Amino acid sequence: MNKLTIIGNLTRDPDLRTTRDGISVCSFTVAVSRRRKSQNASSPQQETDFFRVTAWRQLGENCSQYLVKGKKVCVIGPVTVSTYQASDGQTRANLEVTAEDIEFISPRIEDSSSAPSESEKAAAQPSGFIEVNEDDLPF
Repeated sequence: MNKLTIIGNLTRDPDLRTTRDGISVCSFTVAVSRRRKSQNASSPQQETDFFRVTAWRQLGENCSQYLVKGKKVCVIGPVTVSTYQASDGQTRANLEVTAEDIEFISPRIEDSSSAPSESEKAAAQPSGFIEVNEDDLPF
């Protein structure tokens, strides 16, 4: 079974493209931090791995619409590894995840134009509770 689960932050905005057949495909990179104990250092050092993610069809369209650089996501899917020769002569590995499921972890940032109205705020209040203004308190 080849299934990888990663949680990390987008390193750039997603790139949405369309194939010749009209299928949407979205690509982005996720940075995943991990701690590693060093033999010389007393405290663990943080290292970062980068995973290229490809999301197809509706999942890719959703990623393109709702994700931006810096957002935290959880990506689940199979991983493939390919190697290449870098310009400095070193062999490097490229990790690519074909997303089967993506969870948007970062909360949505609401701008002032989409701020909830007073009636929406009142509807969001749990039943049985009434919002009280400080000026209405007797003490």
